[in-house]
Amino acid sequence: MFDLTGFQRDLMYVISGLDHPSGQSIKERFERDFGQQIKHGRLYPNLDHLVESGFVEKGQIDRRTNYYELTSLGRQKLEQRREWENQVQTGMTTG
Repeated sequence: MFDLTGFQRDLMYVISGLDHPSGQSIKERFERDFGQQIKHGRLYPNLDHLVESGFVEKGQIDRRTNYYELTSLGRQKLEQRREWENQVQTGMTTG
């Protein structure tokens, strides 16, 4: 997960909180939660990278719409990242 960009990790967090979201659903949720507009030219190449890395699965809803879902590897890596973040935060408060 350390080789992913912050944006790619954020996309994984967004995907993990939705049920088979389309790219448009991910875009809308990200924009709502982070208050930043995302262009399609940024969103879809990053989603494709997550798919190619094995963290996200891409499926088809209909001829024009795909859905995205974390793979078991993606869920595992996201959990490892959360554990690491918690350790870092704990170390900051106790150290």
